[in-house]
Amino acid sequence: MLNAATPSINVKPFGKLADGQKVSLYTLTNKNGAVTTISNYGGTVTSLMMPDRNGKVADVVLGFSSLDKYVKDSPYFGALIGRYGNRIAKGEFSLDGKNYKLATNNIGNALHGGLKGFDKVIWEATPKVTAHGPSLKLTYTSKDGEEGYPGTLKVTATYTLTNKNELKLVYRATTDKDTVVNLTQHSYFNLAGQGNGTIIDHVLTLNASHYTPVDKTLIPTGKVATVQGTPFDFRKPTSIGARIDEKDEQLKFAGGYDHNFVADKLVPGTLDRIAKVEEPKSGRVMEVFTTEPAVQFYAGNFLDGTLKGKGGKVYVRRSGFCLEPQHYPDSPNHKNFPATVLKRGETYKNTIIYRFSTQP
Repeated sequence: MLNAATPSINVKPFGKLADGQKVSLYTLTNKNGAVTTISNYGGTVTSLMMPDRNGKVADVVLGFSSLDKYVKDSPYFGALIGRYGNRIAKGEFSLDGKNYKLATNNIGNALHGGLKGFDKVIWEATPKVTAHGPSLKLTYTSKDGEEGYPGTLKVTATYTLTNKNELKLVYRATTDKDTVVNLTQHSYFNLAGQGNGTIIDHVLTLNASHYTPVDKTLIPTGKVATVQGTPFDFRKPTSIGARIDEKDEQLKFAGGYDHNFVADKLVPGTLDRIAKVEEPKSGRVMEVFTTEPAVQFYAGNFLDGTLKGKGGKVYVRRSGFCLEPQHYPDSPNHKNFPATVLKRGETYKNTIIYRFSTQP
């Protein structure tokens, strides 16, 4: 059961990296007694405690108990993602007439920022208790040329565990040279509790009439396709597992869902609900709000039972799902996709909210 609490944020050591850098773990508690822990290594959400319909609390995100596991084994569990979330084909793009070659780390493509993305660096942390709930402001400066990207990018990522039982993330970024930016958050959720079976019975609704089909390396083809009449139609509440194993070329490429869904937005850049997920047994509900034009829905197809998480729980295939608000993958190489260029003098803004509640 959650009990009313005084909003607070506390810090304790979370180990050291191989080079001796110390890592910290911050515990945020809101006025309802909901709790999340966040590390300044990768801005990683390591736990998120939320109640079910009977008030029973469970940790609804996958992760590890030790820093070492995050460093060695993590498939981006709970991390901040940048400079460019998702994939860039062959790690190449052109900007202002110049060609850039990025670090490649995924079947010859650049994924989630490269070999050492924002998920693998230490962020400077500033804790604060606000009127809306405990907040953790994380700051990182990505130097010009880091992982091949142009421009020195100064980023802030501010988490707030609001008194509405929301995990809110606000990104801001500036650059001294034109660059490309696509920042997101990569928590793996299981609303039945981490390690408690698969997520195929979770019921998903996506406010998305279109998605971007991919090739066999999961790079968008450039088309924006309708979900009508396909296994990708989640406009009405549908269990994740209902059609995940249908004979469909797109599902075959990713072993299930790992695709970018285009938000049905009337006004670009506004904060709208893109997704809702319901877990029937516990009654937990998660809604996702974003200012971004799309969301990557990943059904944990590549989890395979080799990772042991918190409490020794084994993470079997599809034991967690991700909803990563974002711009489209490989946008720098597709003129018909919304642009991801951040120009010198401009400020990048991005808000993501994961809101938790219960239903009878």
